[in-house]
Amino acid sequence: MSRTRVLFICNHNSARSQMAEAFLQQIGGQDFEVESAGLEPTVINPLVVEVMQEVGIDLSGKTTRSVFDLYRQGRLYDYVITVCDDADEAKCPVFPGVARRWHWPFPDPAKVRGTRQEQLEQVRAIRDQIRQRVERPHDTWFRAESPFPEK
Repeated sequence: MSRTRVLFICNHNSARSQMAEAFLQQIGGQDFEVESAGLEPTVINPLVVEVMQEVGIDLSGKTTRSVFDLYRQGRLYDYVITVCDDADEAKCPVFPGVARRWHWPFPDPAKVRGTRQEQLEQVRAIRDQIRQRVERPHDTWFRAESPFPEK
């Protein structure tokens, strides 16, 4: 049985796409081959590293990747899932051979404000939203009745 290939994309590959990739690797096990990338890769958001560590996932050694590098390599995916906001999602490239492209919008952890504790609470909420979305039964992710429309 072949594994389902999934690519998560967000702006900088510094937060949302990294969290989604980590959760799907943890939850999906051997059923998925999963990667993440960004439009303009930077570095992993330290708040994200901290809140993921709280749930037993270590992102401290992760690096960011360019979605355009993957595109130029001719990488093929069964699903490309954008996890950035609606305005940035429109900038994402179309991958050759993609069976489906989905948009799961989540707030940007880079835009949280307040005290450090308030920022951590906001990033935890984003983390939990992403985990809940990934934890849905995989066969319901891509159905027409999904609350997240197919692009």
